[in-house]
Amino acid sequence: MSATAIVPVKRFRAAKQRLVEVVGPPGRAALTKAMLADVLTAITAAELVERVVVVTGEGRAEKVALELGPGARIPVEVLRDPEDEGHSRAATLGIVRAKALGAEAVALLPGDCPLLDPPELDAALGRLGPDSVVVVPDRHGSGTNALLMRPCDAVAPAFGPGSRERHVERARRRDLAVAVDEVPSLGLDLDTPDDLAVLAETLAAEPARAPRTAEAIAGLEAVR
Repeated sequence: MSATAIVPVKRFRAAKQRLVEVVGPPGRAALTKAMLADVLTAITAAELVERVVVVTGEGRAEKVALELGPGARIPVEVLRDPEDEGHSRAATLGIVRAKALGAEAVALLPGDCPLLDPPELDAALGRLGPDSVVVVPDRHGSGTNALLMRPCDAVAPAFGPGSRERHVERARRRDLAVAVDEVPSLGLDLDTPDDLAVLAETLAAEPARAPRTAEAIAGLEAVR
């Protein structure tokens, strides 16, 4: 079994609002681009991913995806989202595209978890059986940092606060097998200054885990 990875990306001006006061708009854009590049590189190295669909209305995110695509092991495509109506809506657009491409399963993945480890992603996908959903929580335990589904439209995505239990409940209502699977490299997404501090400390010790992100953080006065 292989899956299509779907990566929704907000317009940069609407993303990471809580970081603007800390790093400024240019720093936010540089960090967002770097994280996306590291995430896409990791996804394309996962053996159980057959293609990547980046859903975005942000031209800079599209450029990152298209620049990485030619050298990637698997196809990387951009699905434009001109309305930019939120993460769940973008994820749904990606699911529709995956179904049209004949995908057996999908992995809805964030663009702001640059520590993503390909073998860990493969292991999580390997635990995805027929008619099942795997919810990967954030480090706080209440949100959803990744949603793995087989079939592609097993449940409607509903990201945001409290989404872990929301996704679990939706799967149960449809009598699907559902598991909450903590994937360490998907636990930390970047939303707050505290998240940035944790990410900076991690990458100071292990910059190779997300080299572009490490370089972007090194240029931020806020974490020096």
